[in-house]
Amino acid sequence: MNTTPQTTRDQILDYAQKLIRLRGCNGFSYRDLAEHVGVKTSSIHYYFPSKDDLLYEAVCAYSTRTLAALRAIDAKLPADVKLDRYVDFLEEMSEGEEICLCGMLAADLASVPDRVAQQIQGFVHAHEVWLSNVLIEGRAQGTLHVHGCPETAGRALFATLQGSGLVCRLFKTTSRLRDIVGAMRVQPANA
Repeated sequence: MNTTPQTTRDQILDYAQKLIRLRGCNGFSYRDLAEHVGVKTSSIHYYFPSKDDLLYEAVCAYSTRTLAALRAIDAKLPADVKLDRYVDFLEEMSEGEEICLCGMLAADLASVPDRVAQQIQGFVHAHEVWLSNVLIEGRAQGTLHVHGCPETAGRALFATLQGSGLVCRLFKTTSRLRDIVGAMRVQPANA
């Protein structure tokens, strides 16, 4: 457990990520952040001169954290277990009504600057590539159904999981994430 006290900047950035995941980029103001952290809005402007700067830093921080979690999944695990660990992570990240920060901002794409959009694209691409590699392994191991090109299947799986995150939020459950991964499993012949 990290016992290092958070800096004001870290507190602002963490709460901004939470608000983006709950409300989108247009659903909060610097005043909301200031009230939560207990600082003046001018302090927030000191760290993040514009909301575009804040969005960019939020995407970078979120992406760094999620990609570290992907790298932490043991490469020696069977592909279907890796996919389970990925869903475990998605469930952990879906606290309450929060959804994927990059998914939320992709829905608000008209409101984000190009450099934020580019970071979101990088996030999506990294997840798609990781999922594609897991699907390639799963096909070779005979544990996962992969129809067609694994790269296309990886993109489809990522998009399906992102969409499922929205539906999970609507129904206040994460079970639909497991349903999607369950549908990818190869079932034993006697099942």
